[in-house]
Amino acid sequence: MQKNDKIDGGKPFDWGKTSADYARWRDIYPQAFYDHILARGLCRDGQRVLDLGTGTGVLPRNMYRYGAKWTGRDISPEQIAQARRLSEGMDIDYAACPTEDVDFPDGSFDVITACQCFWYFDHENVWRKLHRMLAPDGRILVLYMAWLPGEDALAAASEALVLRYNPGWTGAGETVHPIWVPACYDEGFERVFHEEYYLDVPFTRESWNGRMKACRGVGASLTPDEAAAWEREHLAMLADAPETFTIRHYAALAELRKK
Repeated sequence: MQKNDKIDGGKPFDWGKTSADYARWRDIYPQAFYDHILARGLCRDGQRVLDLGTGTGVLPRNMYRYGAKWTGRDISPEQIAQARRLSEGMDIDYAACPTEDVDFPDGSFDVITACQCFWYFDHENVWRKLHRMLAPDGRILVLYMAWLPGEDALAAASEALVLRYNPGWTGAGETVHPIWVPACYDEGFERVFHEEYYLDVPFTRESWNGRMKACRGVGASLTPDEAAAWEREHLAMLADAPETFTIRHYAALAELRKK
């Protein structure tokens, strides 16, 4: 169970509660998302990559074919169990461990990635460790993708329903903006690149319900009875939607180079 006064008004959340749904419904990044990473020359061709907050291993699993050597760490044992199951046959080193406790020898990695998780870290206590674990000229790559309620009516309606059940949820109201990187990183890293771009992500009624159910505001924090009630209302709302549709998202990345 995690709790952060800056997230969801301090309401506890536990990704382990929703790991099965996360594994089924949150592997949704389009190929373009991975192509933007590859275009930076990262996470490929023998590079040693540490994926922090790896969850169910979405990033290592989908980029494995590009030739990097992946290591994944996540605070949730349930998420790591799903990552191992879904990565069967792949040589990926997974273990359950909070980012703040991750420890490898100096220069162990060429790239450290943080996808959809960077804001959870205790940055003042983490950045020096990441700097030490990176090889000379190593990179931190922060990645993010989110739906845009201001530009997509269905996303807005689904988000409003989450807020009815979880009014303190801080995952609502996303707009396009660069990824926030705390100033403490400037001591050891140069900010070399960032970009933000639109993606229209395809869903069915079932998969969009699953994606929303597996978000922090529902599956990771509501009680089982609350989550079931939310889902009944959400499915009723989606009955009027087409069977297939796209949801407007944006994706962002920020690349930091070790000084």
